[in-house]
Amino acid sequence: MRIYTSESVSEGHPDKLADQISDALLDAFLEQDSSSRVAIETLLTRGVAVVAGEVTTSGYVDVARVVRKTVTEAGYTDTDLGFDGNTCGVLVAIQGQSGDIAMGVDVGGAGDQGMMFGYATKETPELMPLPISIAHALTRQAAEIRRKHPNLGLRPDVKSQVSVDYDANGRPSRINTIVVSAQHSPTLTQAGIQEIVRARIIKPVLEAYTQYVDGPITYHINPTGQFVIGGPQGDTGVTGRKIIVDTYGGLAPHGGGAFSGKDPTKVDRSAAYMARYVAKNIVAAGLADRAVVQFAYAIGVAQPVAVNVETFGTETIDPEVIQKRVMDRYDLSPAGIIKHLNLLKISYLPTAKNGHFGNPEFPWESTKDAEVLSA
Repeated sequence: MRIYTSESVSEGHPDKLADQISDALLDAFLEQDSSSRVAIETLLTRGVAVVAGEVTTSGYVDVARVVRKTVTEAGYTDTDLGFDGNTCGVLVAIQGQSGDIAMGVDVGGAGDQGMMFGYATKETPELMPLPISIAHALTRQAAEIRRKHPNLGLRPDVKSQVSVDYDANGRPSRINTIVVSAQHSPTLTQAGIQEIVRARIIKPVLEAYTQYVDGPITYHINPTGQFVIGGPQGDTGVTGRKIIVDTYGGLAPHGGGAFSGKDPTKVDRSAAYMARYVAKNIVAAGLADRAVVQFAYAIGVAQPVAVNVETFGTETIDPEVIQKRVMDRYDLSPAGIIKHLNLLKISYLPTAKNGHFGNPEFPWESTKDAEVLSA
């Protein structure tokens, strides 16, 4: 038996809030000019949001307005919470994209070098690893309960962590441990917040995973004893610091590149989405129970320098045939990926909440190409 663990963080976590600001700004620039080149980083600390990066666009965006709107929508609306989108300072340091980079991107090349990974597994209906699926469900539930029942005393910053036992065949068998740390009002005792988390957050989520509730589960709820100071007051937030939360919870490789704040010419983002799309369609087609797809790019070069498909011995046909079908049937250039996944016509802000994968609303989660890869 092995135990695998994944974590998630809520939309009020300072790093995730920074991701949301970066993606809200990306959405605003793309709405003004779909050919905008955007690479925006956000730093949050007590009372201040700093936005920096490179943007080339024909449009105009009121950066401070977008920042404040995003912060307040995440729940930070009062200085008593340690951060208030209505009054926080907003510092902006944005410049144009480097002309040297633009030379390669403008002719269809990748916006950077690097490797990107996509993963899919039959563990869950959404073809995601079970630990990260449950962890995300917990943080989603926490945000929903906080919004629906403000009088409970829950605050925006929440972290979850889920450990799952896997059997000798690599299949999940039972939930072993659940950790939830929920920011709360100072009027709540540790016993009070523990009861709210158990009854309002954990219990409803576990009802969807009853087949994995087999034996006692170890719970750690607000284990430090108090979690009143949270968000950017308690911890500085920076875009791109939750890349494992964003992807597969540590159960698959990660190339290292963050997603949020980057337009889809940046293959760190778009190629990772395409890799997930291909991996998910391989599994949905019944070609394998589990698959990792890797792409690698050189800056300024359109097509990947390497394509690899790993199916861990779970494949139902020759793995080389699967890889050949992927390479033959997809244009893996940035322009080809953008067109195939319609990446200039979506909102990126939702991806900065509860992970970039597993949400059926995202185009890279479609399995419409399962038949394409089967034939």
